[in-house]
Amino acid sequence: MRQLKRILTPEDIQGRVEELGASISDYYEATPDLLVIGLLKGSFIFLADLVRRIRTPHEIAFLGIESYGDSMQTGGRIEMTYNPKPRIHGRSVLLVDDIIDTGQTMNFVLPILEEQGAGEIEVCVLLHKRKASNLKCDARWVGFDAPQDFLVGYGLGLGEQFRHLPYIAAVVDDT
Repeated sequence: MRQLKRILTPEDIQGRVEELGASISDYYEATPDLLVIGLLKGSFIFLADLVRRIRTPHEIAFLGIESYGDSMQTGGRIEMTYNPKPRIHGRSVLLVDDIIDTGQTMNFVLPILEEQGAGEIEVCVLLHKRKASNLKCDARWVGFDAPQDFLVGYGLGLGEQFRHLPYIAAVVDDT
């Protein structure tokens, strides 16, 4: 049976999101045409809280990416499930994701944004496991360094479960 071990409280998360929003606002202060792109589904709660704290005017878009399916292991296959093709050419893009684990998602998405002519691409992630050795672009903003456990909550799911939790937890196999 799977158990959950809390790693980050809602207060930890909200405090850090506030700090990230302030830092991102300062960085993009003079940017007139910022596009914030969230990677679905994992980033949706983080993105919603983050963009409310970014003072710089911005547009929001989403890309749907799937790499885990119902498993706790990435299958190595990345699939784009949603791409409305927002106007990217020449724009500053802030790519927001829930977690950098193997780095495969970032390495899949970044060339797509580059091919569409993004002027500048920066990355903000809530969690970073610091084990990806071949990242094409590391995150400029990181909420928290993460343990190597499989994590759920605050948008991160296992299958489609646990995304609603207001905290981050490690999935513990209690067998």
